[in-house]
Amino acid sequence: MGMGKPSSYAELEDRFSRIALVRESSAILSWDWATMMPVGAAKARAAQLAELEKISHERLVDPKMKDLLARAEQEPDVQSDMWLASNLAQMRQQWMNANALSSKFVESLATTTSACELAWRSARESANFSEIIPQFSAVVDLVRQKALSLSESFGASPYDCLLHQYEQNLTERDVDSLFSDLLEFLPSVLCNALDEHGRSSSFKGRFPIGAQELLNRKIMEIIGFPFESGRLDTSHHPFSGGGPEDLRITTRYDDQDFTSSFMAVLHETGHALYEYGLPERWRGQPVGEALGMVIHESQSLLIEMQVCRSKEFVELITPHIREAFGGRLLDLDEDQLRAVLCKVEPGCIRVEADEVTYPFHIILRYRLERLLIDGELKVEDLPSAWREGMRELLDIEPADDAAGCLQDIHWYGGDFGYFPTYTLGALAAAQLFSAAVVKNTDILPSIRVGNFKPLLQWLDVNVHSLGCSLSAFSLIERATDAPLSTKSFEKHLRARYC
Repeated sequence: MGMGKPSSYAELEDRFSRIALVRESSAILSWDWATMMPVGAAKARAAQLAELEKISHERLVDPKMKDLLARAEQEPDVQSDMWLASNLAQMRQQWMNANALSSKFVESLATTTSACELAWRSARESANFSEIIPQFSAVVDLVRQKALSLSESFGASPYDCLLHQYEQNLTERDVDSLFSDLLEFLPSVLCNALDEHGRSSSFKGRFPIGAQELLNRKIMEIIGFPFESGRLDTSHHPFSGGGPEDLRITTRYDDQDFTSSFMAVLHETGHALYEYGLPERWRGQPVGEALGMVIHESQSLLIEMQVCRSKEFVELITPHIREAFGGRLLDLDEDQLRAVLCKVEPGCIRVEADEVTYPFHIILRYRLERLLIDGELKVEDLPSAWREGMRELLDIEPADDAAGCLQDIHWYGGDFGYFPTYTLGALAAAQLFSAAVVKNTDILPSIRVGNFKPLLQWLDVNVHSLGCSLSAFSLIERATDAPLSTKSFEKHLRARYC
């Protein structure tokens, strides 16, 4: 701690640094669980993760924290410094969240979700949701209890409290309003896009996984992923984990379609670059953490959808793809590649969905998870409700549970309230990128020649380096001179697909 820093605040910084170390350790163990852990270690790993969750929670609810927070909030030096005041506000928020739940409950939730995640792998492999009903029912019951406990502590609705775990100021009313606006124009955009972009064929043939990985690594390096502080691995479900100094990206490969792993890697690279760019001075402190999942998703989708399907990026990567796969794509040109990357086709798998149909996937999950939490949808009825929702929104139906309600890991790990942030992140990505290319006209020409520095510098100033010093909605308005809305997203979709 620096000389002259208020004593109560200084002790809080030390305590939260130690909590951050526990969470970082848990993040790496979770990464190992998803990538390398032998199946036989699952029981021990679940106990390890539950214990770390319990330790982190107990440190937060230490009785001394209440007095430390109260005294620090009275210290003039804290209130006069924006970063110190913001950090202290985030500390109190985390403390309040922790005190709404008992350590015993936190441990039980961690153990139950770990068991359910493991069962999910088997159920997904056999495409049989009935296999996981007991474990998933237990998770849903605990998440309901969690939501009710948080609701009693904060005076918000149970579902709003779940949203707040991923975006502090987000409410069900906000989501309903923005999703209603989306549904005003998305069906017509989809209809037009299918006419213009729905006839594009995918690449045919076999694409060796080794060649795919080399291509992915090369493009990650061009974009700016720091391999000295991170790595790329495989898992059942693509994700980005670890922390700012230890970035862990995973993907999954299909030897019949290299674009699947390629775009997933680009998405996760956006997440990782955000983590890497968080303010170094505030590492290990609440204010130095990622702001929330709306901004986190905006950074992944800005890279994956706004940048990496642009004409400039396609021109950049076409020669690299020809080189990666040799004779099979020797005659590939930019128009062919962009036609494939911008193909619009309703499908059952969310992570493979194009940016026009993707919001429909999120709207379905949003509707279903609210019904599950409210108790209006029974766990055993989820597969049929899923099929009905897909028919209503996209006029398709999954062939089995693996392509339906078992395709995502989120719910089985207890992550209810997470899904809306994906589409809100898409709205924010469109709005941020639109503002960026207007305010810095070098961004797009630089991407064409493989120089991502102008874009990353703009993002650093306007997003990454701000950590949690602002709310997500304040950050977006400050960076774009407008509140978050569907306008930029609609303009973007109509320009690209209509």
